[in-house]
Amino acid sequence: MLSESFLFLILFALITNNNKDKMVRSKKFKKSKEVAKKGKTSKEEKKETKKEIRKGVFRKIWHFLWESNSIISWFICLMICFLLVVFVFFPLASFIFATPLPFVVVESSSMEHYGNFNEWWSSFGEWYVRHNITKNDTLSWPFCNGIDKGDIVIVKKAGEYRKGDVIVFAVTGELPIIHRVIAINGNVSTKGDNNRGQLPRGKENNIAKERIFGKAIAKIPKLGWVKLFFCSHCPRCCNLMDKIRS
Repeated sequence: MLSESFLFLILFALITNNNKDKMVRSKKFKKSKEVAKKGKTSKEEKKETKKEIRKGVFRKIWHFLWESNSIISWFICLMICFLLVVFVFFPLASFIFATPLPFVVVESSSMEHYGNFNEWWSSFGEWYVRHNITKNDTLSWPFCNGIDKGDIVIVKKAGEYRKGDVIVFAVTGELPIIHRVIAINGNVSTKGDNNRGQLPRGKENNIAKERIFGKAIAKIPKLGWVKLFFCSHCPRCCNLMDKIRS
């Protein structure tokens, strides 16, 4: 599994830390209010006292997490964000988009287009023409200007796939691949827009639907570079995240 969890975890942590810095102030908690009032019974006083104690505990926890500027509070907030991302956000997104990989960070340049569309076509168009795909066909495809390394792609499971769709599919013993559908003959065949041909050893031919995680429906430009930078400096952390998510 890809470790996009780290990207969202880092973003949540940065937002959390920023909010904490804004909220830091030299505020002291007031002493507990007097509970006993005229006409109240001892039971009512006890209930009121318990409520005040609970409120006091909650206020202390809230103050520690959001207003304290200590390293410990920041670390605890990071762990809370981690739990929310891994066990709430991603499962919810997986349910909504009906795929175990709702967000994919593009880690290679195989789908990039350098320059404008005409420049890309002049470099790669010959291959498509040989495979009965015209320039007008490619212009009508989604993401006809390619997908850059570092983009985050939002993926959704589809009942059917069409020529030109950008899909994410599983490859045995390797990370999932995000390439474009160039032929459908029962199963699916793909190719990277920035590749001179298909990958060797038949990796992109006869892809069964069971191996397809879904198709790209949107992209968030460049935001995935946060994850790529983090994983390049701490690959073990990314591997650990993959194991936790899987």
